[in-house]
Amino acid sequence: MSRATPVLLSLLVLAGCSALPDRPQRPAQYDFGPGPVPTAAAPAGRSAPLPPLALAEVEASGPLEAGTAVLYRLGYADDRQLRPYALARWSMPPAQLVRQRVREQLGQHRTIVGAGEGAAMLREGGRQPTVLRLELEEFSQLFGSPVESFGLLRLRATLVDNLPAGERVLAQRQLIVQRPAPTPDAAGGVRALAEATDAAAADLAQWLETAQP
Repeated sequence: MSRATPVLLSLLVLAGCSALPDRPQRPAQYDFGPGPVPTAAAPAGRSAPLPPLALAEVEASGPLEAGTAVLYRLGYADDRQLRPYALARWSMPPAQLVRQRVREQLGQHRTIVGAGEGAAMLREGGRQPTVLRLELEEFSQLFGSPVESFGLLRLRATLVDNLPAGERVLAQRQLIVQRPAPTPDAAGGVRALAEATDAAAADLAQWLETAQP
């Protein structure tokens, strides 16, 4: 019995170790990648430099306002329900990520300032730039079936001029962009949403060339 006791103890220890719960998995963290590569080419059809632009903070509501969960919808089951991936997070709220990417895109060919910086330019005797306001209305991965999905972005853009009497709306546009997800999971949804955001930022750059005075 004395020789068997160590063996029994070893078996009990191993059994106890195998019964321990696995270490909780940390959610993967995503952003939009390194961003567009700067180009030296000027926008076609513009002989004069593009005027400065003030970019306001992107407005959002609900889980898009401050949450960082990667969201999806099951279009084939209930597309009115937003669901979060348990192990996927954005590095910052989606509204901030979208603003960052739009600023990178527009900043390739013009000076981009914040709304507060635009007011400072006016106080210093300059002309306050027009303000671009963006509202993020949808930013999710939409599944049409269990194996097919796409990233869906819906963004409302409003260009306003700040006057002593208040803001004057110059132009407004709604952008709805979708891009297919390469895989039916969080990683595929993130890639699709990043591509949709890049496409929306490029569309905004073209639109502003005609909408901004």
